Amino acid sequence: MERAILLVDMNAFFISCETTRRPELAGRPAAVAGDPKHRSGIILAPNYEARKYGVKTTMVLHQARKLCPDIVLVPPDHGFYERKSREVMQVLSQFTPVVEQNSIDEAWLDATGCEALFGSTLELAQRIMKEIQSKLGLPCSIGIAENKFLAKVAADMKKPMGITMLGREELDEKLWPLPVGRMYGVGKQTALKLNRIGVFTIGQLAASKPELLSDKLGKWGNELHRLANGIDPSPVLPHAIDEMKSIGRSTTLSHDLTDLMLAKKVILALTDEVGSSARKYKKRGRTIQITIKYSDFKTITRQKKIAATFLTKDIYAAGAELLKENWNPKQPIRLLGIAITNFESDEQDQISFFDFSTESGQKKEEKLEAAVDQIREKHGLSMIKPAILLSQEKNPY
Repeated sequence: MERAILLVDMNAFFISCETTRRPELAGRPAAVAGDPKHRSGIILAPNYEARKYGVKTTMVLHQARKLCPDIVLVPPDHGFYERKSREVMQVLSQFTPVVEQNSIDEAWLDATGCEALFGSTLELAQRIMKEIQSKLGLPCSIGIAENKFLAKVAADMKKPMGITMLGREELDEKLWPLPVGRMYGVGKQTALKLNRIGVFTIGQLAASKPELLSDKLGKWGNELHRLANGIDPSPVLPHAIDEMKSIGRSTTLSHDLTDLMLAKKVILALTDEVGSSARKYKKRGRTIQITIKYSDFKTITRQKKIAATFLTKDIYAAGAELLKENWNPKQPIRLLGIAITNFESDEQDQISFFDFSTESGQKKEEKLEAAVDQIREKHGLSMIKPAILLSQEKNPY
């Protein structure tokens, strides 16, 4: 039986989420942005009205305002977006239990053999789109193919609110004429390396000799060659909370960073979200990892073992130490990330109310951060922030 894989991609997800609780944004150019109050930071998610003016994700705010003076900017509320994402995944799980979430705003579904329940794969996609729109008020695009890669490619072809089917027999018409940089998994630097050897389209990549690609790109070259030819046997793997291997956040900076103190502020902001998610899923980790991508696109990761924790202060302390140990002011940074991994069992000891006066400092910290999480869950992530992040100093992201 030929596989039937769907990729559901939420359209302009962050700003679409905001529009569900701020209907006045509908039909107006708007975007979720880093720090609209202080006119710093970058565009995180423009809606399609703003995109008509040329506003794009990662564009700095002053440039976006220049292109679209009437754009409405909304501060990010990642806790709210995570809740909406979970609601989307709950809807998708009603159609098939085989759902693999790829990011906060997209997921693959394996619908193989579902015809008896929902009709054709196209009818299933239409039903999913209608269900998400009617229940959650959120738009999406859906790609349909025989494997995950082609489904992802198809989902990107028609936005917003588009459904695209892509078969292997259509590659020469729909996929191969596209620039190689449009291919899922090919970044700017990889595209440049391919261009240097005369590969400018996905079709040229598909026709290239695998040994040449392997020589230039290593094992990834062989994988790109297979994908360009529509070959992707990887299964759709459902992710349960118990299977969660790490919790991390990263951000591409609006300008290259050479200031260690600013870099620590970025790490703290990211850690604030990581810690909140770790506590939500009761995941205490023993390893902290940071990721640094330099302006020349060289990327390093560094790890540190710590006592099992899900406290923001502990995660940040280890991350800041790693950042300091690997800091080089002569190498500008364009991306920073931090993650917690190597989780222990989520079983916790019960604490009696009468033990509160004598409980450890660790438990008090956990209660304090849990209280902060509850306030954010109700009122949004931006309701409470670490004091250092409230500084008027220019936000690097």
